[in-house]
Order: sequence, then structure tokens, then C-alpha cells
Amino acid sequence: MTLAPFSGERMTTQTHINYMSNFILGSQDGLVNVLGILLGLSAATADIRLIYVAAFAALGAESISMGAVAYTSTLARRKQYLKGIEMESGGINDKPSLERGEVREIFARWGYTGKKLEQATNVIINNPRAWLSFMMSYELNLEPVSKSEPRDSFLVVLGSTVFGSFIPLTPFFLLGGSILPSVIGSVVLSGGLLFFIGCYEAWTTIGSLWRSGLQMATIGLAAGIAGFLIGHFVGALP
Repeated sequence: MTLAPFSGERMTTQTHINYMSNFILGSQDGLVNVLGILLGLSAATADIRLIYVAAFAALGAESISMGAVAYTSTLARRKQYLKGIEMESGGINDKPSLERGEVREIFARWGYTGKKLEQATNVIINNPRAWLSFMMSYELNLEPVSKSEPRDSFLVVLGSTVFGSFIPLTPFFLLGGSILPSVIGSVVLSGGLLFFIGCYEAWTTIGSLWRSGLQMATIGLAAGIAGFLIGHFVGALP
């Protein structure tokens, strides 16, 4: 019989972290990608229609691609986790002495010795579900992945990529397609959001808010400037 490991709060916390990471990934990728295209085309042409077509084509392709990658990678992690459950539960049922030795080795690496080592080992192996969860976490180093997480990751990354892609486009809409003011507004707005994303990431993890914000903004705007330079020099070619 295949056991199910404990999940509960641990899975909920890990899922929340994954969703936050996916949102940051999608929004940053969409913003930087479209910003680079907007700056590159704005340096090469004054045809606002062409700029819009390229930006929306990139938005559609990038959002679907990013969402699909999130789905397939999360699904692969779930399959790996389920395979690990099957393998470890089979080992517990068929070779309990071997699996007990592996639990004991893990506790020994953590500094347990003598009577405390045996007590800690017995506490785990006397509860089959705890035993399985212990082996999944500390032998295979696998995190639980819920059944809905691949679908949810797809939706989060898709939505956040679309959201991020619209940020550099917003000044072009508000300013009626006037190229230079729109480009300046796009850079300012995109840099501000990237700075905020970097600060939020530091606030929810570790690190300096200012350093993380400036780092995120610098990396994103550098990609946009690269697009501008490419568009400028390629557009100047005969």
C-alpha cells in the first residue's frame, strides 16, 4: 500500500512561496521583454502602428510561452514527487530495516548519538506517514506539489506576464502614441515597478530593500537599453 505523506501547513506555505516567485518571474519577464521591444522599435521607426503590433505580438507569445513553461516544469516536479512517494513507501514496506538505517544515518549527520540517536529514529519509524515524509524531505530533498499547482502556476505566470507587459505600454496609450514622451514615461514607469518588485522580494525574503530594488531596476532597464541600442543601430543601416 502506498502511503500519503503529511502535507497541511508545509504544503500551503511552500505553495504560497512558489506563487509569489511565479508572479515576480512572470511580471518581470513580461515587463522587460516588452520594454526592450518598445525602446528598440522606437529608436528604429516612428510608425506607432508597427510598434504596437510588435509589442502585442511579444505580449501574446511571451505570456503563453511563460505560462506553458511554468505548467510543464511544475507538472514535472509533481511527477517526480509522486515517483519518490512510490519508491520510498515501497522501501518502507519491503525493506524496513534498510530504510530504518537511512533514517538513523540522517539523524547521525545531525549530531545525534547513543541513546538519543535511537530514540529519535524510533519516533520517526513508529509513525509510517511521518517516516515517509521524513524520507521525502531529508533523503530525496523533494517538496510536496499539489494536484492543482501545475494549473495554478500556469495561470499565475500567464496573468503576471500579461500584467508586466502592459506596464511599459501604458504611457503609449495615455500619451496618444507620441514617441519621445511615451518612451520616457515607459522607462520611468517600468523602472519604478521593477524597483518595487525588488523591494517586495527583499521584504518577503532577506536583504536590503534599497539594494534589491535598485538591482532589479538596473537589470531590467539595462535590458531595455540594449533593445534601444540595437534598434538605433539597426535602424540606421541603409
